[in-house]
Amino acid sequence: MKKKGHRPVTRVKNPQPNIEDPDWVIWAAWADRVTFEEIQKKTGYRESDVIKIMRRSLKPSSFRLWRKRVHEKSIKHRKKFEYSRKQISSKIKKADYL
Repeated sequence: MKKKGHRPVTRVKNPQPNIEDPDWVIWAAWADRVTFEEIQKKTGYRESDVIKIMRRSLKPSSFRLWRKRVHEKSIKHRKKFEYSRKQISSKIKKADYL
């Protein structure tokens, strides 16, 4: 009988691949919480390189869906993300939730 560890294993639908794996770039490009700046810092690929990788790796319909999603979301770019956070925090007043 195999001994179980103390920490439970959390199973996710799309687990994060190893960073050396070429699929990591595709996983990071689909992940909303990973910006293009972080991808460049970890792998050296710029946004245009990531777009080329995604175009090569995905089906045409999936690529169009991804491009539409990335273009509409402001969180894939660090500056847009920080700007949107400032707008949201300026609209929320401290007295509203106290």
